[in-house]
Amino acid sequence: MKSLYIIALLASGFLFLKCSESSKETSQTLEPPQLTIAWETDTLLQIPESVIYDKNNNVFYVSCIGPKTTAAHDGDGYIAKVGPNGEIIENKWLTGLDEPTGLAIVGDTLYVANIDQLVSIQISTAEIISKQDIATTTFLNDVASNSSGDVLIADTDLNAVFIKSGEEISILYQSEELGGLNGIYCEEKRTLLTGSGSGKLYALENETLTVLADSMKGADGIEKYKDGYFISSWKGQLYYLDTNGKRSKLLDTEAQKVNAADIDVIEEQNLLIVPTFFANKLIAYKID
Repeated sequence: MKSLYIIALLASGFLFLKCSESSKETSQTLEPPQLTIAWETDTLLQIPESVIYDKNNNVFYVSCIGPKTTAAHDGDGYIAKVGPNGEIIENKWLTGLDEPTGLAIVGDTLYVANIDQLVSIQISTAEIISKQDIATTTFLNDVASNSSGDVLIADTDLNAVFIKSGEEISILYQSEELGGLNGIYCEEKRTLLTGSGSGKLYALENETLTVLADSMKGADGIEKYKDGYFISSWKGQLYYLDTNGKRSKLLDTEAQKVNAADIDVIEEQNLLIVPTFFANKLIAYKID
């Protein structure tokens, strides 16, 4: 009986040790990804604000504000086309815009925010299909599309999310809590938003707004990568939010005066693409 008792104690101790080890494993902090420069474009892009990858044509489209950052209908903004290794294929692929910012692709249509308009461009012909005015707005910023093909547009001044469903554009959500709404990213059941003034990342689900992360002053672009998210801050910071909700600062180029505007991620290539605004180029980072 005594030997059985000892064996039972040993077994229970072993189980306790295994459970403790398992608990430690699940509570371990995930290591954030590392970024190294893969390529850079020439500095010919005039204030690049946003970038999007066109998988069908294996190119990037870049919204370039032009020589001036005044939000005026001056017609000097344009879209550039950049190759998969950073070569500028056509610096002024499409012209006649004012201050283009966010980009989204649905089928053969490229959508661009243009101060107070949503511009639709046919990719195959590089022609403007329409310029749809949005009443009361003065600063449209990011653009995203959802799985239904609807287009969502962020309005920074109004702290509002507009939605284009079919030909109709209406307000989907509005709240001063957003603190200068900037970036927008659509998931199946929720929409992620960044506040440039608040420095926060939000999740919007069924009109309920939840803060996922904070302390990212000038928060701009938001893109999913594996189980986490990359967030850019305009002055030059790049962050990663992991599955445990831990925010890590991966890069800071503010001292070099290299901005980080509205980013894009190509997950299958492990690439993060950053428009650098006043540095007039794209930088692609390899994600390790």
